[in-house]
Amino acid sequence: MSKTLEDIAKQLNDANKKVQLIYAFNGSGKTRLSRAFKDLVAPKNNEGENDDEAELPRNKLLYYSAFTEDLFYWDNDLEADSDPKLKIQPNTFTDWLITLLKELGEDGNIIENFQRYTGSNANPVFNEEYKKKVRDFNGKEVEITVPAFLEITFQVATGLPEGAQPSADSGNDESLVAQGQYKAIKISKGEESNFIWSIFFTFLQQVVFTLDEPKAEDRVTKKFNNLEYVFIDDPVSSLDDSHLIALAVDLAGLIKRSRYVDGKGLRFVVTTHSPLFYNVLFNELSNDLKKINPDGTSTKLYKRDQSEKYRLQKKSDGGFELPASNDHPFSYHLFLLSELRSAISSNQIRKFHFNFLRNILEKTATFLGYPRWEDLLEKTAGGLPNPFANRILNLSSHSAHAGEEVTEIEDSDKERLAQLVLFLSETYRFKKQEAENA
Repeated sequence: MSKTLEDIAKQLNDANKKVQLIYAFNGSGKTRLSRAFKDLVAPKNNEGENDDEAELPRNKLLYYSAFTEDLFYWDNDLEADSDPKLKIQPNTFTDWLITLLKELGEDGNIIENFQRYTGSNANPVFNEEYKKKVRDFNGKEVEITVPAFLEITFQVATGLPEGAQPSADSGNDESLVAQGQYKAIKISKGEESNFIWSIFFTFLQQVVFTLDEPKAEDRVTKKFNNLEYVFIDDPVSSLDDSHLIALAVDLAGLIKRSRYVDGKGLRFVVTTHSPLFYNVLFNELSNDLKKINPDGTSTKLYKRDQSEKYRLQKKSDGGFELPASNDHPFSYHLFLLSELRSAISSNQIRKFHFNFLRNILEKTATFLGYPRWEDLLEKTAGGLPNPFANRILNLSSHSAHAGEEVTEIEDSDKERLAQLVLFLSETYRFKKQEAENA
């Protein structure tokens, strides 16, 4: 029987697991699940009667999702076109987050994480508090104070002598910018997403470090004492494979090292649509982690049975299912193949199913050593590449309009898809592989 997202949120909350990993296709409800989970675990105090710190949702649950990224926006400096800034929308959460990061001196770690995950040579520079003049609603010029850490300028070195390198602390020296040795740039959307994740991950590292101290009175701050959950929804949308793997390994390591004793401690829920991210986390979370004590004995910080893996599935009736997914992670292509067969048998083929087919072709070609996935397709009578390859390419390309993803497919394309699935199954022995993985 199908469940609501609220049912699934309750299932996750009731599970006695340190970490729960969920795979789901885009559009399956991951982000909505994060909101349902937040509303269950840490509902807002809407009565307005008690603003006590312990009543705020952030004190019980931290979550990262598309909503987190919405708190950041660009000031493109359209007048001078020389000083674009990434700004943080002030609210109770960002004010709290930035204040803590500033107090704990974490800006250097944010920069380090950002540059490591993106490979970028851009140097993020957080603003100091300053005053500026603006016009109010009546057109009157007034002076306002801009708090520190609410604006970020991304600088790259320019105009340095050949072979010269900027000093480690020169990124915050405004005189260098004035001299032309640095220039402010607007980073790409992918780099922006990764920078926002770097802020969150740096903060999460500090949370874990703080809560690792068992005595609450000895912690560097008491503001994490009531924290129960961290919900992370797809932090990898713009990473290339190598940096994605690095992020997954780091996140898994942080989760495994976090304090969790006798079912008590910080618990994590991680959702993703990325097969590679899921696979790396799957493998990392399937290994125990030990700490070597000074006397030579060892203590297990993490046991593999403290994790659970699932697939979030949206059903035709609008409900959801969350079956356990403890298959070997590399059987993802077989899961896609089963989805294709189901769509073919029910005559429910949509444009996104050609993405599935292309994904299977690309991964199979890589595994078998073919330079191009088109080489896997049956040839024409004259030995030429299959002309349907371009049609697959066009149908599997991401569209700028989400509505095109559900556009009806021509009957001839549906027939060819069914033929290709049968051809791949018989030629590359997917049927046998599925039996071995059952």
